[in-house]
Amino acid sequence: MKPILKLEQVEKYYGNKNNLTKAVDEISFEVEKKEFVAIMGSSGSGKTTLLNCIATIDRVTSGHILVDGEDITNLKGNALNRFRREKLGFIFQDFNLLDTLTAYENIALALSIQNYSYRDIQKRVQKIAQDLNISAVLDKYPYQMSGGQKQRVASARAIITNPKLILADEPTGALDSKNAKMLLESFSYLNQEKDATILMVTHDAFTASYATRVIFIKDGKIFNEILRGQKTRKEFFDQIIDVVTLLGGDLNDVI
Repeated sequence: MKPILKLEQVEKYYGNKNNLTKAVDEISFEVEKKEFVAIMGSSGSGKTTLLNCIATIDRVTSGHILVDGEDITNLKGNALNRFRREKLGFIFQDFNLLDTLTAYENIALALSIQNYSYRDIQKRVQKIAQDLNISAVLDKYPYQMSGGQKQRVASARAIITNPKLILADEPTGALDSKNAKMLLESFSYLNQEKDATILMVTHDAFTASYATRVIFIKDGKIFNEILRGQKTRKEFFDQIIDVVTLLGGDLNDVI
């Protein structure tokens, strides 16, 4: 079975020949369908640049990125827009909801763009809202919702079109501990019950402990990789902390 995501010797440089920075250094890995993978690293490690390349926000300098078997590194114009619309779901730290739309309308927008019928949109939005416990806020605007509610609405928007890959960039960064835990439990539900494939960038060990695999990035390279397997989340958290210690990171930055 082909992986949902495959990176082959990906490099990303910034700057010019007089001041060149290698942000991503020959990174290769695969993500299988239904995996929940976290990428961890300190600030400046290259993890966000890597995510931006996968999201087609940035272009790689060299190497290849394949999503569902399609090489996305050379996509342009309508083909690139179609790929983003049909294959990817995005969850951002700052929610990125449209302030002039209700929660229902924010979630439904992606389906409307793809010309789903009104009845199908209504059915799918109601179902995902029930799954993520946000039915009560569907008629509310973003300013009327808590941070946790907004992030779960953003998660519903990301999953509603059944994308091949969901990309999450520091999704708990703007949340308090209670809302962060609720969101991460929602991610686990989407992964385990809805077969969502999730790639999440985080600097936080607690957040990463909800994943099934963690890839650690240091100085643009893969430093280590660990699998949760049959471990409890607490045992996996402790293992993550051990690797962070090897990375030389300040634990106050990752807990």
